[in-house]
Order: sequence, then C-alpha cells, then structure tokens
Amino acid sequence: MNFSKSSLLSLFALIPLLFTFFPADTKGGEKIFQYPINVGVLKNGLKVVSVEFDSPGLIAFYTIVRTGSRNEIEPGKSGFAHFFEHMMFRGTEKYSSTGYNDILKGLGADHNAFTNDDITAYHSLSSSDALEAIMDIESDRFLNLKYDEEDFKKEAGAVLGEYRKSITSPFLPLIEKLRDTAYQTHTYKHTTIGFLKDIEDMPNQYEHSLYFFDTYYRPENCVILVVGDVNHESLMALAEKYYGNWESGPGQPEIPQEAPQTEEKREKLGWDNPTLPIMAIGYHGPAFSDREIDMPALDLLSQVVFSRSSPLYRKLVIDEQLVDFIQGGAGDKRDATMFMIFTRVKETANVEMVEQEIYKALEDVKNVLVDEERLASIKSHMKYQFAMGLNSPKSVAGTLAHYIGLTGDPETVNRVYELYDRVTAEDIQMVTKKYFTNENKTVVNLSYDGGE
Repeated sequence: MNFSKSSLLSLFALIPLLFTFFPADTKGGEKIFQYPINVGVLKNGLKVVSVEFDSPGLIAFYTIVRTGSRNEIEPGKSGFAHFFEHMMFRGTEKYSSTGYNDILKGLGADHNAFTNDDITAYHSLSSSDALEAIMDIESDRFLNLKYDEEDFKKEAGAVLGEYRKSITSPFLPLIEKLRDTAYQTHTYKHTTIGFLKDIEDMPNQYEHSLYFFDTYYRPENCVILVVGDVNHESLMALAEKYYGNWESGPGQPEIPQEAPQTEEKREKLGWDNPTLPIMAIGYHGPAFSDREIDMPALDLLSQVVFSRSSPLYRKLVIDEQLVDFIQGGAGDKRDATMFMIFTRVKETANVEMVEQEIYKALEDVKNVLVDEERLASIKSHMKYQFAMGLNSPKSVAGTLAHYIGLTGDPETVNRVYELYDRVTAEDIQMVTKKYFTNENKTVVNLSYDGGE
C-alpha cells in the first residue's frame, strides 16, 4: 500500500478518497496474489468467490454491492448509496434490527459496512462454523429488506446528522468544492455522502429510495466473498440455498461521462474557524484499468514526487518548513479519476510559493527521467508493503473486495500487478506530460475568513 492511502485517510478521515496502490514485482510470471481464488456464479448472476486462507476456525465474509455514489445520476438525489449502508441494518420481518445484532453478537461476529464512489460493502469477521448463520441473516436483508416511510425519514435524519458532524472539519468542504468545480457531468462531482441540499431533502424521497434499492441491490450487481477457513463447494451449496431465489434486476442506467477539461479552474473557500491555509489541486486522470499502463504509472509518480523520501517533501516539510504536510495521489475508480494534491501551508504569504514548488517538481519529472535505481527501490518497497498487508482473512478480503468492486473479477489483483512491474521511467514521464497540464488543473484554496 502506498504511503498515502493509509496515512492520507488517517489524516483526512473525512476525505472520500480511496488511494490503493499495491505495485509489486511479478517477474517470471509468478502471481503476486498467491492464494487460490475460487469463483462460482448462480443462475441469477450472483458471483460467489472464496479464498482458502490459513486461519483455522475463522472467516471474513463480504457482500460487495458494485454501486456507490457514482450511480446517483438523478439530479437532486445524491447520497442514496451511503443511505443504504445505514438502512440495511434496520432489519426485516424475519430478523429485526435488534434480532440481527443479537445473532451476530451471539456468534461473536464483528460486522460493519462502508460506501465509496464505486461500491458499498457489508463485511463481518466470525468463526467458520457460523458461515450458514451469517448467510441466512445476510441473504434475508438483501432479499427482504422492508421499511415504511417513517423508518425511511428517521434514517435520512441520521445521515444528515452524520454530514453535520463531518462538516466540522475543513477537509470535507474542501474536497466537495474541488470535485464540484472540476467535474461538470460525471457523478464524481459529488462526494460519497452527497450534496448537503440533497441530504436535507432526502426525507422527501421515499419513493426514490425504493427505486434505488430495486435497481441496484440485485444479484447480478453483487459479489459474495469469503476468505479463511472455507470450502468452496460447501459455500456454493449454501449460496444456492439462501440466495438462489433472489431475482435479477431490470438493468441499470448509464453513467454520464465527463468531457475533457479545457481550461484551468480556481476557487477560494472561506472557513469561519481559525485554520492554516489548505490547498487542493486536482488533475483529471484515467479510469482504473488492469490492461492500460497509465494508472500504475501515476501511482508510481505519486511516490516519486510526493512520498516522504521525495525532494519536494524534504524541501517543503523538513528543510524550509513551509508546510506541515504534502501528499498526492489518484484513487482507483471505475471511471476517470482525479489525481489530488493536498498541502497545508504554515504562512498565508507562502501559499503561492508552495504552489509553484509543486508545479516545479512535476516539471522536473517531465524533463528528467526518474532514476532507475530509485524506481526499482519504490517498487520493492511497495511489494513488501503488499505482502505484509496480507496477514489475516480480513486484510485479504479487503484487498480483493477493492478489485472486485472495480471490475467484478478477483483476478484483477494479479493482472494489475503485472502492469506495475512493467512501468518504466519513460511511462512515468509520459503520464506526467499527459495529465499534468494547466488546462486540466483545478485549484481550491481554503483559508480562515475571520468568521465573516
């Protein structure tokens, strides 16, 4: 995992970025993900994936819904993918919310969920002998979720409360402004939690919630993933038993695609509480692909320019102490993503200087090839981080869920790492010239406005 996909999220827990870089050396045709992956598909289109991992008596269970805020294409109706992350815990006629939680507690299972731009995932960690019970209650809420308008309004209110809590940090409004400014058509224009005006109106959108669930919570749009002490044949039999009657859906609407940006965009954002100036710079980039070299090359570029070992970091953070952090990277996304750079400047007078130093660092990569020894060292370090991260059913499942969410295919994890190994210094220079242009750039500066 790249520096920033863990550290950036810890620094900015409210920023809806998923930076997931796991480049690795796969010379000789050896797969980077060496655990056997088993895949089966039910007649209704539900994909069932299992990975046998040496964790006697323990399994991680994921239900991956390949729907996130990306699918909220209707104007005025953002935030519904995240809303269902909440709503799915409210229970059914068979298992009430309290009953659901009591069963999991009795099984000693740890359970939770998350939503991002592209997927919603429900996950649990439990003993392997609880597999059938887990599949019983999980399938029930996917096949039989029911709620009335009063329940809907109550949960919509909880989402608004979550937004108000999140907005107390300047990073959520900063990322909102950056995305809203940079995107004109694509649904990446809004964050995972949604536009405030849409969340405030959500209690009036009961009928749309029914449509959203009926459209996207369908077997052909979901993947069951089990990692740990699991037998695939037994898993498929249980999947047929509990999910076999789940009906396929009516199909999904297309996502409107973004046209190329043709001119630089700049915005200023005031903050009514004392804060150091924060700068966000975004460049439109490519969609995730396990076939094209651009995304892996950008991931490696992020290490070259923005990691703690980079000249830019040493200059701005350590030597001259102009900023207290600087980080940059592009999240893996199903559609064209954005390479985002964040920094917090210690003195307002130095904001322009810091911005120019960032551009200079990028220009250096355009003009001089990255040192081959340094590039090899970065790849080696990332490979080590990847290997060290696969140390439990939970971490293995989380890694695979990311790639399944992007393509639906767990083997993507191996194909993309073959790409990482092929990235050259020339590839890094190519993507820097291709994407880091003035006309492709959006800049947002947030600063304290004195409470005005």
